[in-house]
Amino acid sequence: MHRTSVYRNWPDREDLVNAALLRYAGSAELEDTGDLRHDLVDYLSAPAGLLSTTTGRAVQRAVQSARENPEVAQLVNQIFERRLAGLQQVVDHAVARGELPPVDGYFLAEMLTGPVHLYVSRGLHPFTRA
Repeated sequence: MHRTSVYRNWPDREDLVNAALLRYAGSAELEDTGDLRHDLVDYLSAPAGLLSTTTGRAVQRAVQSARENPEVAQLVNQIFERRLAGLQQVVDHAVARGELPPVDGYFLAEMLTGPVHLYVSRGLHPFTRA
């Protein structure tokens, strides 16, 4: 694609990064199936699948650079908050069913996704549902 085509659609880098983040990182929806293990595996499989691709690694770099740009950081926070809200709903239902003690969904998300990011970034073995 020619540079002028890019700038016609996205006037500056922030607009381009925002559009890419929304397209590739902002679309994962979490279904509450009533099976906590299944739902958590779904929650972790989406970013693992994305991070296993060249596009996903580019999204990861954009997310990491968000600290330097308040507009991108705001979008990244919105994306994470949306994903966290879906996980919190699953967690709240699991707590109501007695499958989990009361737990902070944000903390749980960080504790689960951190190792997945490390596992995928090392690239030694594919991340699978198993």
